[in-house]
Amino acid sequence: MRKGVLEFCILSIISESKDAYASDILGKLKDSKLIVVEGTLYPLLTRLKNDGMLSYRWEESKSGPPRKYFQITEIGEKMLKELAIGWKELINAVNSITKPLNK
Repeated sequence: MRKGVLEFCILSIISESKDAYASDILGKLKDSKLIVVEGTLYPLLTRLKNDGMLSYRWEESKSGPPRKYFQITEIGEKMLKELAIGWKELINAVNSITKPLNK
């Protein structure tokens, strides 16, 4: 389940920002209290790129090596919409089951 949640969050971040550098993605995840390390993020970005959900471009950096910026593709946008629907369904299902506990 967590794997799908991370994909959902990463695609959401990149979709919102139009393009994103890996450290920016990590920062937004950490700001949201989702602690993800580079060793988890980079393979996931590569898999999303290989699955056609992301593309990337290289940009020269003034303070080091070139940076890889990721953009969401049309396929990625479709997947993001599917994940959003699944997420809402999961929230509704869990809330209906745990309703007595929330009183």
